[in-house]
Amino acid sequence: MRRQVLLFISMLSLRSVLGQVSYSIPEEMSKGSLIGNIAQDLGLDVKRLKTGRARLHVGNSAEYIELNKEKGVLLIKERIDREALCEQTTPCAVHFQMILENPIEFFRVTVEITDINDNAPIFKMNNMLFEISESAVRGARFELERALDSDVGINGLKSYSLYPTDNFILKLNENAAAEKEVEMILEKPLDREKQQQLTLTLTAVDGGEPQLSGTVQIHVTVLDANDNAPVFTQSTYKASLMENSQKGTSLMTVTATDIDQGTNGLVTYSISSNAEGILDLFEIHGTSGEVRLIGKIDYETSKHYQLNVKARDQGGLTDSCKIIFDILDVNDNAPIIDLMSTTQSIPEDSTFQTVVAVMNVHDADSDINGVVRCFLSDSLPFIIENTSNGFYSILTNIDLDRERASQYNITVTYFKITDTDNIQTRPRIVSTSVSSKAS
Repeated sequence: MRRQVLLFISMLSLRSVLGQVSYSIPEEMSKGSLIGNIAQDLGLDVKRLKTGRARLHVGNSAEYIELNKEKGVLLIKERIDREALCEQTTPCAVHFQMILENPIEFFRVTVEITDINDNAPIFKMNNMLFEISESAVRGARFELERALDSDVGINGLKSYSLYPTDNFILKLNENAAAEKEVEMILEKPLDREKQQQLTLTLTAVDGGEPQLSGTVQIHVTVLDANDNAPVFTQSTYKASLMENSQKGTSLMTVTATDIDQGTNGLVTYSISSNAEGILDLFEIHGTSGEVRLIGKIDYETSKHYQLNVKARDQGGLTDSCKIIFDILDVNDNAPIIDLMSTTQSIPEDSTFQTVVAVMNVHDADSDINGVVRCFLSDSLPFIIENTSNGFYSILTNIDLDRERASQYNITVTYFKITDTDNIQTRPRIVSTSVSSKAS
């Protein structure tokens, strides 16, 4: 895939300076709050911000931050919710550039958004229901729905507690994704004749200060004897899935067997709703165990999905397995060129490698599918240089002569390296005028 942009460029004198500065602020700061003195931190005079018509370039991002040119400081423009901006991704940061003109200078700015404990653990289910046979033996395991906490790090989910503990205790496990999984373990056998119903309270707490918590009730119905629980043929299933897979695609079939006879040997399947959005993307057939895709997946949003699948027999005994889908990237995003600054006229006595334009080319695809290249026609007295990741500058490559050529059309061609066999240009005409020598 290739696109083409033609630039109209004109200015007296330009130079490119690339610097960077970083700040760290907590989320939820109020509008107008001070982030930092960017003029001081970059060693710039405040007057330079005015004469250079300083501005912030945020690309396609939301404008959370604004520049006060009078004081040379960065301020909060819109309240930032770290969870809405980055979800569980850490570190979470806003990236943008500050652009100056006359001459052109641009600086990369990173503002890291740190987490505050503003979310309590929550359970997606109002309550959990279990039907457990009175013949279940000590040590029988029952997987519980995990709580969700939008906060990260120390403010995230820390531990669980169960009350009362007359018959069951909790066991916490940490999976490969460092998530805490919780099981209820039968410690004392149940007796249906003594108690047919049990109600327990599961509490999840985070590690923040002050500590926040969420609760859910567990209702246990004690059934008559069911001697054997279902057993999955695999504890973990793995498969790869293209991000452009169509809704309705059959992905795999999981199987659990129960050696009991009659209704006690009938197994049904379900996906635990312990991960945000999983039930909007995948479904499982209750009796066959066939897993289908029902939503749209996107490699750029998530590279992996884990489904926790439960098999339950008619006596209430369960087993669980995990399905891990690795999402494969598809070259489904076009490069985007963002012209950050240009000049329309340049003196013929400009110094060698004077900057006439600065642009950013980026692609949402990942790995090799997101690699973009830019080039100019060899016949032009200009070159294009990749000044940093995704940023390009167009510079003069030879001495200019207004009498020989007073105007140039510059064509910037960019393409994804995975599409070099299918390069197509869509030009926009751009002119650069060459003016007389400065007196």
